[in-house]
Amino acid sequence: MKRLMTLICFATAGFAISSCDSGKKNDDFKWQIDQFADIRIMRYQIPEFEKLTPQQRVLVYYLSEAAKCGRDIIWDQNYKHNLAVRSILEALYKGYPGERNGEQWNQFMVYLKRVWFSNGIHHHYSNDKIMPGFSAGYFTQLVNQTPDSLFPSELGGKVQIIEKYLPIIFDPNVAPKRVNQEAGVDMVAQSACNYYEGVTQAEAEKFYASLANPADSTPISYGLNSKLVKENGKIVEKVWHLGGMYGKAIERIVYWLEKAATVAENDHQRQVIEKLIDYYKTGDLKKFDEYNVLWVNDLQSRVDFVNGFIENYGDPLGYKASWESVVNFRNDEATRRTQTISGNAQWFEDHSPIDDQFKKKEVKGVTAKVITVAQLGGDCYPSTPIGINLPNADWIRKVHGSKSVTMDNITYAYDQAALGNGFLEEFAWSAQEVELNKKYGYLASSLHTDLHECLGHGSGQLADGVKGDELKNYGSPLEEARADLFALYYIMDPKMVELGLIPNLDVAKVQYSNYIRNGLMTQLTRVELGKNIEQAHMRNRQLISKWCYEQGKADNVIERKERDGKVYFVVNDFEKLRQLFGQLLKEIQRIKSTGDFEAGKALVENYAVKVDFDLHKQVLDRFAKLNIAPYGGFINPRIIPVTQGDSVVDALVEYPDSYVEQMLEYSKRYSYLPLYN
Repeated sequence: MKRLMTLICFATAGFAISSCDSGKKNDDFKWQIDQFADIRIMRYQIPEFEKLTPQQRVLVYYLSEAAKCGRDIIWDQNYKHNLAVRSILEALYKGYPGERNGEQWNQFMVYLKRVWFSNGIHHHYSNDKIMPGFSAGYFTQLVNQTPDSLFPSELGGKVQIIEKYLPIIFDPNVAPKRVNQEAGVDMVAQSACNYYEGVTQAEAEKFYASLANPADSTPISYGLNSKLVKENGKIVEKVWHLGGMYGKAIERIVYWLEKAATVAENDHQRQVIEKLIDYYKTGDLKKFDEYNVLWVNDLQSRVDFVNGFIENYGDPLGYKASWESVVNFRNDEATRRTQTISGNAQWFEDHSPIDDQFKKKEVKGVTAKVITVAQLGGDCYPSTPIGINLPNADWIRKVHGSKSVTMDNITYAYDQAALGNGFLEEFAWSAQEVELNKKYGYLASSLHTDLHECLGHGSGQLADGVKGDELKNYGSPLEEARADLFALYYIMDPKMVELGLIPNLDVAKVQYSNYIRNGLMTQLTRVELGKNIEQAHMRNRQLISKWCYEQGKADNVIERKERDGKVYFVVNDFEKLRQLFGQLLKEIQRIKSTGDFEAGKALVENYAVKVDFDLHKQVLDRFAKLNIAPYGGFINPRIIPVTQGDSVVDALVEYPDSYVEQMLEYSKRYSYLPLYN
């Protein structure tokens, strides 16, 4: 639950350039390469890759291969029919001999690209089923005219394909939501994700409650790496490990990790990789904790990675983790900013507006760095976070600390692709807001990410006897709100100027205005008209913004203004808004620390879910005129090995520019699982 998604993929338009390019603009680099439906596809660069040593570059290559080998896992986790649907769609693309123009074919291509982007047939953000823009009759025509040899034999013949997959693809009532966290429903039964089969929500919760030991001070993350199923009337776990479920893909991940261990930068990093391999081979969650302890204490290595079953956003109950990977190396120049923040972690904890009983008396192991991403995989590809704070286990964070990263080259790519799109001018109230954004927007956004990841997630502590999973489906949005509020509260503190992190508090004012505008209005560009907010980060942002708007009405802290029939939200009193952020942070920390489910539920349901229909419609209408896709994602650079004989001695980088070609390449080279697991 420690991940920061981009506020909105074009929010940094016009901002100052990032440190990732060493001050040099890349006028000849094509950042955006495709746009379809609500998505735009971009490329990112790997600056200073050539400054790594040959051994480090080989390490990046091996880890990047491991990052791509788990691709099938996330597809299957998202929905049990996803791999089969992907194989069918790709067969149609490669083999249909008919006309490849006209509206029906164009809509088929849009659907294929959307399914690729979402790692399945459900929208990557809203979780709603993606409905094709072409007809079932056209799908039947495509199948019937495509050579039989292109379809996997597991699917049977064309008759079976059409009969089975027409409803899976076209019927809106079949698997309508990947994750359904609507209050009052059986979230397991009503979610299409492939983490449970044959069990109800009540049965799953009872099963994991029976495993937990309240007296255990170092509890494993029960259920993190398994599917819960009912076999012969008995509930059992199908563990994801070598020799178990997803074993064929894990075998390839292990293969590349074993190679990575041979070129580790130091003995500690080698131990980290070997412990991860041990965990993959056994599925033992105790070993996963041992790996996390080693990983969080690896402070010397420049090359780093995330690889495994990590985040639980895709499970409505918050037990199961999706597979993901990020390969990266430290940006030494930009890391100085985060080191300043993490070096003062105890000061921030001591001065936090939360109750003293929930403050950490001794902040341990808060390490932070700015990274250059070299490869994305699994649940981080094509759509990726801009910051990560791990590990997730509260006891490890308390005893050993956490590692926080800000993805500088990813943020920079978003920024460059968004230049001049007119978004800010449309939704900001005044020219002054726009000008301050141009001057301080990138710094404000980056510092917010740093504070969110470096300190926000690592702040506070649980009360005695609280395990950390009491908030259930409300845990993720409340945890993200807690981290965001920590960042918002402190970015306005004079300490920021004293530490040299910002030149003045105008930086904080930019972030406050952007955050409120986004939380109350502009993030609605990502929601279908008439629907509620589902995604955890979006719920978090509306919760904070709407709560502060309502609580500050008496003092007109945030004002809703209108001009030429258009709505705007303007912050009138930045200091009072900061106080409101502090008050809400205090309450959400209390909720988390005590496991107060009912209070957490009330906050989320009252402030984070419902949408003002008229405002939503206006925002969508204004946004449509800009012709901007609200979501963004990336294709990976290609890491190419340099060999001498049978040995890899170095690696180079290429920047492909075809989204379709990369997706087909990955399906060809990294498909290790059967269509049904």
